[in-house]
Amino acid sequence: MPGTKKKGAQTVVFDNPLVLTAWASIVGPLEGGGPWGQDFDWIMEDYLFGEQTWEKGESKMLRETVKHALNKRNLEPADAELFVAGDLLNQLVSTNFAARELSIPFLGLYGACSTMAESLIVSSMLMDGGFFDRTVAAACSHHYTAERQFRFPTEQGVQKPPSSQWTATAAGAVLLESVGVGPRITAATIGRVVDMGQKDIADMGSAMAPAAVDTIKTHFKDMNLPTDYYDLVVTGDLGKIGMAIAQQLFIKDGVSPRPNYSDCGVLLFDDNQGALSGGSGCGCSACILCGPLLKKMLAGDIKKLLFIATGALMSPLSSFQGESIPGIAHAVVIEN
Repeated sequence: MPGTKKKGAQTVVFDNPLVLTAWASIVGPLEGGGPWGQDFDWIMEDYLFGEQTWEKGESKMLRETVKHALNKRNLEPADAELFVAGDLLNQLVSTNFAARELSIPFLGLYGACSTMAESLIVSSMLMDGGFFDRTVAAACSHHYTAERQFRFPTEQGVQKPPSSQWTATAAGAVLLESVGVGPRITAATIGRVVDMGQKDIADMGSAMAPAAVDTIKTHFKDMNLPTDYYDLVVTGDLGKIGMAIAQQLFIKDGVSPRPNYSDCGVLLFDDNQGALSGGSGCGCSACILCGPLLKKMLAGDIKKLLFIATGALMSPLSSFQGESIPGIAHAVVIEN
């Protein structure tokens, strides 16, 4: 019967939960020097990754992450039926050129820093609908390419305020299969755009926090679950400021008892690494999910995870025109 997968206002429940059979992550030197360095598959020696430009290095990072995830199942790119991924750059150039080399049928997504969750949702819907049996969902970002596009070239040495976040040089890729062994994606909540009028491009956490809480609150309502149901509720990259605002909004919006909550942007770096308010970028939540979080699920330390990747849907053009920063957040339920 049409529409039976829909639950509540914004949530879908999958009849055939999709299996995360393999995953991989590659990170830059700073990211690899943080508290979770031992949980990533590959730490780059430098930010060029053997290429002539940062942009080419970012594309290679994504390409190699996908290949590494497939290799864990003794598969080649040709064995994947669909590649769903995105990055932060204009026209998704990093992902497009990675897809060119991988030669997997490809859907490119732009959800800003929410792209990892968006890619998982799109892949899961297509697989649950019976269209594919094996897909790859992925996302990446690169500190120096993002700085050049969205802010100032790093060569200028522009001083950043404490509210700024460090765009992570990182990529994460997940192999989803209709059958197999591993954690499963059982449901997802598609977020709506929330804009509270915040215009400061150096404070994206404040712009994204209301969207994150809106999606989390909607998810619990749609699923009729107690707010302490999950072992961990983790947002994408709100950073320290955005996470603090989210915790205040939990109280204001009646999310009680408050969930066991953390944020990938806070988790990625140590306080002494100079990342200011924390990590950001598509690769931030992607590498934390495909590094420590899924590793903990495999070990049984986390059995029920609500993963919410958050995005600031801005562009240099919209910022120059004085527009505020719309926020988005998508939630994915991953359970053992």
